[in-house]
Parts: sequence; C-alpha cells; structure tokens
Amino acid sequence: MTPERGWRQAIVAGLVWGLSAVFVSLVGLVEAVQQRQIITGVIAGGHAMLLLMAVGAGVQAANRLAARGASRVLLGAALAGAIAGTLVALLILLSTIVNMRPILVGATPTLFAVLSLGLGVTALPWVVIIGIVAASSGAALTLLPPTVRRLTVTGAATVLLVGLFQELVQLMLQSERIARVRDLFFTIDGLPPRGALIVLAIAVGISAVWGQQRPKVRRKIADLAPGQRRAVQTVGLVAGVALVLLMPILAGPFLSQVLVLVGLYTLMGLGLNLEVGFAGLLDLGFAAFFAIGAFTVGLLTTTGPLAIANFSWWTATLIAVVVSLISGVFFGLPVLGIRGDYLAIATLGFGEIIRLMVLSDFLRPWLGGSQGVLAIPKPVLFGYELRGPEQLFYLTLGASAIIAFVAARLRDSRLGRAWMALREDEDVAQAMGINLINVKLLAYAIGAAFAGVGGAIFAVMVSSVFPHSFTVLLSINVLALIIVGGMGSLPGVVVGSLALVGLPELLREFSDFRFLVYGAVLMLMMIMRPEGLWPAAAQRRELHEEVERVPEGEMVTKVEEAGT
Repeated sequence: MTPERGWRQAIVAGLVWGLSAVFVSLVGLVEAVQQRQIITGVIAGGHAMLLLMAVGAGVQAANRLAARGASRVLLGAALAGAIAGTLVALLILLSTIVNMRPILVGATPTLFAVLSLGLGVTALPWVVIIGIVAASSGAALTLLPPTVRRLTVTGAATVLLVGLFQELVQLMLQSERIARVRDLFFTIDGLPPRGALIVLAIAVGISAVWGQQRPKVRRKIADLAPGQRRAVQTVGLVAGVALVLLMPILAGPFLSQVLVLVGLYTLMGLGLNLEVGFAGLLDLGFAAFFAIGAFTVGLLTTTGPLAIANFSWWTATLIAVVVSLISGVFFGLPVLGIRGDYLAIATLGFGEIIRLMVLSDFLRPWLGGSQGVLAIPKPVLFGYELRGPEQLFYLTLGASAIIAFVAARLRDSRLGRAWMALREDEDVAQAMGINLINVKLLAYAIGAAFAGVGGAIFAVMVSSVFPHSFTVLLSINVLALIIVGGMGSLPGVVVGSLALVGLPELLREFSDFRFLVYGAVLMLMMIMRPEGLWPAAAQRRELHEEVERVPEGEMVTKVEEAGT
C-alpha cells in the first residue's frame, strides 16, 4: 500500500466515524443513552458511545497504516480522530447559528449540552482534542503485545457491560445473603469508580489466568483417551444444563420474562431457519403460522365469550401444531412454482392476508376481530399451574430443546440433504431425482408446525391474543436473527435471538431505536462477518472458500492489486 493511499484511508476512517457520530446524535440515540450512567460521576452512556466511535476511527486508521511503523500509525489515528472530532464540533457550532429543531426532532438543547460537555461553544477545541486522544488510544491499543491488548480490551469491555446493565446485575444480587457483595460493587446511584476498578481487576485477573491455563487445558484434553474425553464433555454438558435450569432462580422474574421471549423467538427462528436456512425458501409471512398457533390455542382454551371447547393447554397445543402444519401445506401449494424475490413477495402477502382476515367483520364473531381472544388460562402440569415467567421459562426451554433436536435430526436426514440441494440449485436438485413438490411442502409444513408451538406458548404467556401482535415486522425480526446468528445453523438461532431480542429487552428505554440498531448490526454483519455469529460449517466454507484456497501471501498481493 502506498503512503498516500494509507493517509487517504485514515481520512476516510475519520469521515465515516465522524459522520456516524453526527448521525446517532441527531436521531436521538446519544441523548437516550446518556441517561444511563456507566460509571457514576465519571462517564455516561452517550459520552461512552462517542468515545468508542473515536476509538473505532483510530483502530481503523491504524489497521490501514500498520505496515508503515508505529509513528505513522499514531499520526494517522490522530488525523482520523481530529476529523471525527471536528465534525462533531461543527455540529455544535451549527446549532448556535441555525435552529435545526423544526427539521430534526432529535436536535434538542439537551443533545448539544451533551456534545459540548455543558460548556457551549468554548468546548469546540476540547471536542477535537478528545477525538484525537481517543483515536490515538485506539491506535496504541493495536500496537500493544497481543496478551496486553487482550487483557485491556477484556477489562474495558467488562466494565462497560456491567455499567450498562448495572440495574439488571443489582436485581440479580437482591438476596440478603449476597448484599455485602452487591454493596462492594454498587452504591444507590450505580457503579462508582471504586466498583469499576474492582470489576476491572477481576476481569483482567480471570482473563490472565485463563489465557495462561487454556493451552494447558487443551493439551490435557487432547491427550485424554476417547472415553475420558467423552466423560469430560458430559460433565461440561451437565454443568451447562444445570446452570440453564437454575437461571430463573438466580435471575428473578424480569430476566426470566426476557428469556421466555428469547425462547419464543428461538422457536420461530428454528421453524424459519428450516425454510430459509435449510431449503432456501425465503418466507416473509412466517408470523402468520405463529398467529395461527396462538389463535388456535386461545380459542380452544379461553373461558371468555369466544370459548368453543374448553380444552387443556396440552391438548390445544397438539391441535394447534396440526392446524399450523396443515396451514403450511395449503400455503405452500400456490407458491410451489415461485422462487427468489417473487417468493418473498408472495409470502409477504400471505402473512398480511391472515392478519387482515382476523380483523375482518366477517370473522369477528368467531375470532374476536381487533378485540382478540381474552381470558386464556395458564397451562397446568400435574396439578401445578405454570403461571409466572419462571415456570413458563421451563416450558419454553423444553419446547425449544425438543424442536431443536427434531430440527437437528431433520438436517442430518435424507430429507435435510434434499433441502440443502434445493437451496443450492432447484434445477440440479430436480435433475438428481428430488421431488421438489414434496420437499417444499414438507419444509413449509414442518416450519409452520414449529412456529405453531411458539404461538401456543405466546398465547398463555400474555393470556390474550390480538391480531396486531402479528405484523410483518415480526417476520422480519425472525429473519434478522437468523441472518445474524448464521443461516442454517441451529446454535446460531439461539445466539441471534439473544443478540437481537434479549439485549433490546434488557435496555427497554432504548426500544425506540431497536430498528436503527437492527439495520446497523445487519450492515456490519454483511460486511465483517457475512456467515453470522455462529455459522453452519457449510455456510462458513462457502463464504470463505477463496480465502481458504489462496495462500496468505498471494491473498494479500491480490487484495493490494485490486485496491490499486
């Protein structure tokens, strides 16, 4: 890379991160996050976000100038930080000249007080200096030895996460038995500097010990006999299962409610992953099957005016699975000959048709219309009512485990291999003797049945079902978590649900910016890790085939030639 190109990329890094800081500021995200104190009396969420963006500019510039020496790296990072800080400073200056509030609702006086540190125009040089220092710190981080860099990043990230989720952590430490531990880290106002230092020391210490012991542990496990290795894996699996089973007791009702919601999206994700990830059938109306399962259970169990059978939840769920499965077959019949973008539009229409039919006056006497189905009782198991989120967590966990097991068996079966052949190329799959009609209908039917189970649990979780709960955004959310987790990956569905459903629920005050975060995360995923957070092996090989095939030196040469 020529020196001029390296400096240009440092300037681009400063512009990109600076404009990103201006954007998140004007949409109101910085002001909203500022309400959350990361370290009490030291730094709040909004300032932490802006500092991280400046650090990101420095890291990106440092990566572009890595071959030019430490001095060039630091100078390039300082240039990127100065550009990013200047853009924020220009925004502050512009706010004193032009009233941007009529055009941009997020351009509030509170925002500009946050950006200017409460100092007004006099803070402009400081904003630029802070940008330079933060970006230079990010570049200096890349120059540190790998061990020191890992410890630094781990410690800083842990403090940031504990400060961001401090209310949740304190909620989990409400027991009087561990009150002293809680008081060691937190005060009434939040995480103080003393607590942050303790968290930093613990995180760095654990990371250092694990970094030293991990190679030894791996060597010991590798030297074990096959039977001993399986025993170690079994012990680890049992410990993990025990931790998951104890989660509601340790976490409390709020986190249990969040985990139940994550489980519901996992159920839907497993069904949609079967259609999209395994068979390559893009479905944007998947929420319809979720709604069918919920309404079926609601109508068969409700004690309200729409009651028709008064079944138990267990019986109603079995019927809901069958109804959802049949709906998947009927849905698949009209779209058998459609593929690609046309299939996505057709499925989108199906989802909206189901929702509008429920809202119609014609079906109001049977489905309740916009008033929905009310008075849905909780499931009863051996005389014990599963009422609270702690109990429903185990119900959701059991259903997710069973469906994940079925999905794994299907993936490794002859039908699963037919789905994957269909995903790669329909024409070739048909030429190989695969019955496309049967394979597609089975994908739609089984995926719909999985979603029906999720709808059945959702109905008893909220004790009511309304058609407005099943919009197209629900289908898009499920598709997004599959993409983020990894297409065709069963563990990826769980990881995607935790990332795109669990985290926003834990930060409910930022829920207005959920789709902004979705868009940013999806863009970053497609650029930096298109295979997902936990991809399937086939997906990883497909997306990194060229990197694995070409030697490292030749790959670098080709990238540089492409850039010039």
